[in-house]
Amino acid sequence: MDFNVNHPILFVIVGAIILTVLAQSVFFLIKAMKRAKEIGIASSTVKKTITSSAVFTIAPAIAVLVGVVALSKSLGIALPWLRLSVIGSITYETVAANNALTAAGVGAGSTVTDASLYVTVLWVMTLGIAIGLILVPLITKKIQGGMNKIGMKDKKWGEIFNDAMFLGMISAFLGYVFCDVSDVFKGSTAGLTPVCVMLVSAVIMAICGILSKKFKVRWLTDYALPLSLIGGMAAAIPLAEILGYEVIK
Repeated sequence: MDFNVNHPILFVIVGAIILTVLAQSVFFLIKAMKRAKEIGIASSTVKKTITSSAVFTIAPAIAVLVGVVALSKSLGIALPWLRLSVIGSITYETVAANNALTAAGVGAGSTVTDASLYVTVLWVMTLGIAIGLILVPLITKKIQGGMNKIGMKDKKWGEIFNDAMFLGMISAFLGYVFCDVSDVFKGSTAGLTPVCVMLVSAVIMAICGILSKKFKVRWLTDYALPLSLIGGMAAAIPLAEILGYEVIK
């Protein structure tokens, strides 16, 4: 039997896992509502909190949907749906999947037809993100304690250190964006495509931030990420046609 990235059995397996996670969410929601009633929190406050939380999950859900669409061409719908629904990160999963596919010689947009490669991509995406489950309980308390000590001694340096850690994380993804820029000296401008896409996304993010702060458009704060992602992906189409793109064979 030929392997199919959208085989029904994959949707059954993924659906069962996601339903389990949803069941856990419902379980803790019910427990939280009961506890709120025990400590005297008004039911109107509880309902307002649930409603506002549900509304604000729409923004990150759009970003996740963008990631699923981006990966679905090569990996089908089931695997991206799973990886971006359960302890997933759009910034990590897409890079991990693309790196694994590139290493295997599969070009962007090419559908995976080999089951062993599909499983390899699954392991690359899963093991990398699962490291956080191990490291967080082991080292987070020590790191947070050290940062708190720095902040207590010098608040300014505490903020600088915190920003430096965040920028260090971002720099890992910037390397992925700029890795092919040097191809310009070889006569190819394809390496500039991801840089320009990043700049378009950054401009959209900046515009959302300015509108949110200056004109008090508060809802843009929650939708800035999906808007910048969608805008960047839309810009990638004409930019790829103008600057060129490389297809791995």
